[in-house]
Amino acid sequence: QVQLVESGGGLVQAGDSLRLSCAASGRTSSTYAMGWFRQAPGKERDLIATISWSGRSTYYADSVKGRFTISRDNAENTVYLQMNSLKPEDTAVYYCAAAPGVLFASTPSRFEYWGQGTQVTVSS
Repeated sequence: QVQLVESGGGLVQAGDSLRLSCAASGRTSSTYAMGWFRQAPGKERDLIATISWSGRSTYYADSVKGRFTISRDNAENTVYLQMNSLKPEDTAVYYCAAAPGVLFASTPSRFEYWGQGTQVTVSS
């Protein structure tokens, strides 16, 4: 079991930046890929970024490519999502997720553990 806790969300203006953090605990000695998802009101939860266990491989959805950066610090069991040039359409609840026993994943079905989510609101 892996427990995930997100932090760093908030209310910002368009063009601003935010950095989300996701702290993992529990069975963190195992290898696992990590990802960030988001869910806007009335919409499905979408995968927006993933990172491999080593941190050398990443995946980004087209909607965030070039603006968001995912990174991880395995020594601290933490994954980050740096979000720049935020837009009102980035408003959503952001979730981190873990894919245990997986070195790299770019499909939502590989992720088994989820955090509780953190709200990001971008005003125009």
